[in-house]
Amino acid sequence: MQYLTFSISITIISWIIAMILNEVVKRTPLYIKLSNLNFITSEKANNILGIGAFKWIVKNTFFKFFNPNLKLSRRPDVLQLMALRKQMTTAEINHLIAFACVAIFALVILVKGKFLLALIMILVNILMNLYPSLLQQENKRQIDQMMKRFR
Repeated sequence: MQYLTFSISITIISWIIAMILNEVVKRTPLYIKLSNLNFITSEKANNILGIGAFKWIVKNTFFKFFNPNLKLSRRPDVLQLMALRKQMTTAEINHLIAFACVAIFALVILVKGKFLLALIMILVNILMNLYPSLLQQENKRQIDQMMKRFR
């Protein structure tokens, strides 16, 4: 239990670090590359990984309160879609940076021989950073499709 609470704490701290680093990265050409990342393009692969189930959990539990302003009106216009995509990109990159920070920390823990702690840390990191990032990527693809219809 101690390893789990420690891993959750480290992950939450990584979010703060990621927000700061993301503000620095936004001012570089790297941000444009990061904003168009697409790790998993296959709908089938997303389903196998459980992104759909994760999306359901985010939409139907207390997690929905973490991003209350990431919603569309019934008939969104292009500007609203662009603004939403920008917010999703920021959230996605925050989670990716946080994922990398925790992964590096877990690697250090692994090298020190604390295998169980490193394993729990990686599992928590996947659930709290990688899956949200993959979900944001899926949502961005849907927004991109909607924007194509406007053009």
